[in-house]
Amino acid sequence: MLAAFANTFRIPELRKRILFTIGLVFICRLVSMVPTPGVDWRALEELANRVRETGGLLGWFDVFSGGAMSQCSVGFLSIWPYISATIVIQLMTAVIPTLERLSREGDTGRAKINQYARYLTLVICVFQAYFLAVALENPGKLGIGDIQLVDPSFAGWPFRLLTVLTMTTSTMFVVWLGDQITLRGIGNGSSVVIMVNICSRLPAALIEAWQRYFSTGGQSVFELLVLLLLGFFVIMATVMLTQGLRKIPIHSTRRVVGNKQYGGQNTYMPLRVNYSGVMPIIFAQPLIQFSGAAMSRINPDGVSVPMLHSILLALQSFGVRLNAMDDAVHIFAYAVLIFFFAFFWVATQFNAVRIADDLKRNGSYIPGIRPGMATAEHLDMVMTRVTFFGALGLLTVAIVPQVLRGWLKVPWEMASFFGGTSLLIIVGVALDTLRQMESHLLMRNYDGFLKHGRLQGRK
Repeated sequence: MLAAFANTFRIPELRKRILFTIGLVFICRLVSMVPTPGVDWRALEELANRVRETGGLLGWFDVFSGGAMSQCSVGFLSIWPYISATIVIQLMTAVIPTLERLSREGDTGRAKINQYARYLTLVICVFQAYFLAVALENPGKLGIGDIQLVDPSFAGWPFRLLTVLTMTTSTMFVVWLGDQITLRGIGNGSSVVIMVNICSRLPAALIEAWQRYFSTGGQSVFELLVLLLLGFFVIMATVMLTQGLRKIPIHSTRRVVGNKQYGGQNTYMPLRVNYSGVMPIIFAQPLIQFSGAAMSRINPDGVSVPMLHSILLALQSFGVRLNAMDDAVHIFAYAVLIFFFAFFWVATQFNAVRIADDLKRNGSYIPGIRPGMATAEHLDMVMTRVTFFGALGLLTVAIVPQVLRGWLKVPWEMASFFGGTSLLIIVGVALDTLRQMESHLLMRNYDGFLKHGRLQGRK
């Protein structure tokens, strides 16, 4: 493997792509460090300390923005508005016939859909940046205490307009950098930017580990060894979950066109075990945190009706337990939402009827299954079973940081690297990037990264 990494710099084109990607990633990191005008640095430092202690939704945002939230930089939104817009467009494609037709028109249709995603990204940026500016002026509503983040002389519409302008511009610039990485660099640009943002918190996690086990923390080194062993098995399980396939055998009938014969081959259709990727966790985590925060702030004291007072009190208690990572209510709700969104994503994105029609049109069929509707029902049944085990594995990986943070009191910056969305994205993007690099190596008759077989990406 080390020889394969050395060979990547012997190929001029691949070397240029790698260096180009590193350069643009460096620029993305610079954007996430430029402070937002009008924000107090000392108050930001206090906010960062509280975020590290509380974790939760604020810590989750801080990890995925690469620390831009605790620094309140102009790159706070990072590339996430574009990811949100892409997810919305992808879901709308399944229900809007016009978008569905565009998705089947090849590169032209995909380019048009991508353009719609850009327009929606701009709208999301404006709304998110505006509400973020309002939240910075009133930090008490974030549940982090009474901290004066914005200079009172600059607060109001001047601060809001400047924040919207700078953050929207930064996000669109990062989106453009991601496109350049995709076209001229290595890997999917958007995914690479997200992975780098997550990995940028790794030095802080290592410092936390050093202080916890070797400096002032006083924790047992045996606990560190157990964590390292757990991390190894979780990474191994994540790779297996990302690479897992269910192969459906496909047989093509023979066709004679002119003097040439086509078909007559036995292939297979790969169905991903984790077809939904990280989407269930991305949907479930904020939904739980927002719902818990909203219900925990219910004040039943002013209600005179006994039954209504009891209901509001129960909702408040439920919201508090929902926000507690080590509580059974939180874990149960997290599991239910992950399973729901895993099946929801498959139901909206996996079209068994269309696949069956395409197989029938091309003269292919599944051995032992009649073409047409019977094939669609068979694919739907298999995908349902595969999705169940994929969601079970996804839940297992996702719940590890929750357990470490809630029960073992491991700092969130450390716990986030032991599973959840962070580890899934890092492993998935790393495999995709290595697969592209390996394809360049094999194209020029170099050995790949593995002695047997080839690396597979997430698609």
